[in-house]
Amino acid sequence: MGGRMLDPEHAEPDDVVLSWEGREVVAVRLPRLSASLDHILAELERRHGMPLARLDRRTKQAVVRSLEERGAFALRRGVETVAAALGVSRFTIYNYLNRQNTDRSGEL
Repeated sequence: MGGRMLDPEHAEPDDVVLSWEGREVVAVRLPRLSASLDHILAELERRHGMPLARLDRRTKQAVVRSLEERGAFALRRGVETVAAALGVSRFTIYNYLNRQNTDRSGEL
């Protein structure tokens, strides 16, 4: 996710301070969520062994499904970021998402 560990003395209000047996031992500074999406997309490229834009349609749909489950589209400009990475339009991302929701409603 791209977090950094810090000495608890250098923790800022948004950092997560972890304690062990009542003593603060480490602070974790998490990246902005938009930076996390970039990390996730880079990891997906490594996992697939190629740029996401070169994936076939079915695999791109699976990537969108995975990203939706991780909350990627709740981020500001999340759809645009993912569309650019996949080499498709925003409209295509919305179609993938709508198709998923239609498939889910049929499962009930």
